Amino acid sequence: MSVRTEGSSNYEYVTARVRSRRAKLFDADDYRKLVRMGPSEIARFMEETEYETEMNALGARHSGVDLVEYALVRNLAKHFDDLLRWAEGPLYGYVANYLRKFDAWNVKTVIRGIYTDADREDIEDDLIRTGEFSERRLDRLVEATSIEEVVEVLSGTIFGDPLEEAMPDYESEGVLVPLENAVDRAFYAHLLDEVGDPEPDSPTALYREFLHAEIDFRNLRNALRIARSGADIDPGAYFIEGGRLFDAEELRQLARNTDELVARIRESTYGDQLADALDELAGAESLIGFEHAIEAALLEYSRKLSNRYPLSVCPVLAYVLAKEREVENIRAIARGREASLSVEEIEEELVIR
Repeated sequence: MSVRTEGSSNYEYVTARVRSRRAKLFDADDYRKLVRMGPSEIARFMEETEYETEMNALGARHSGVDLVEYALVRNLAKHFDDLLRWAEGPLYGYVANYLRKFDAWNVKTVIRGIYTDADREDIEDDLIRTGEFSERRLDRLVEATSIEEVVEVLSGTIFGDPLEEAMPDYESEGVLVPLENAVDRAFYAHLLDEVGDPEPDSPTALYREFLHAEIDFRNLRNALRIARSGADIDPGAYFIEGGRLFDAEELRQLARNTDELVARIRESTYGDQLADALDELAGAESLIGFEHAIEAALLEYSRKLSNRYPLSVCPVLAYVLAKEREVENIRAIARGREASLSVEEIEEELVIR
């Protein structure tokens, strides 16, 4: 994936195409239908949606939940490849750099798979082959049998050195938080380096505003994960630079006191967006509901930026987030129905905005 930035950006054309694609995303009614279907019914339903091409192409080799998951991943890659095909000038560069988040996704998928001793086939099925990594590098990652091998395969990439530096904490604590945070930090540092210090109210400044919010929400989630894990890990040590809500020292202090953390967020610029998430955190015994609420808040925030700046990169990035969430929702429903989970249990896994 080469980044071409010459010429002018075609915001009007790309955002019009994105609006059309976004209108086809599943809504709450679609999800209400899906959670009451069995795996084969879900597959038939998908054949009548915009996933029809992928379902038909893969139907001879797969069935049920496997068919749904393969179709989801292929469709996701197709849509994001379309974004790169449509975009021109600096807009192409913004989108291409942001889609490298799937390199980060794939690295974390492989690390989690090794950590949980998952089958190679299961790890490979969860890869999203959109990003900068070559097919050969992805194959080498899947072939790795230890996290040390993963770090070696990633030598020379933006993730190699940060992962190597995080290995001692992983080995001493036995949790994945240091490794996953190292991947996220490398990805966002690379993005912010590419954006630089843009002029106020420029398209690049809007891109940076979007990244500020995403980093803030990621720092919040990660700090709470560390606090709730019980591991002797300093939240500030894996702070992602670039957000506006916290600095590393403030996050280090607040992560030790959930009540103070909640109060700080309520007073912040994200207080309205995160109100439901904070209520969830106050009464939750686990972080699952809170993390889902954070995801919903980020989706809502990205949508508001898109409405405020319709001819910018914001609608494109908001669509990327919304499409990702659709895929995750459908996957959660299909897996949940296969595992005979109740409708209520499945609905707890969904993020709908």
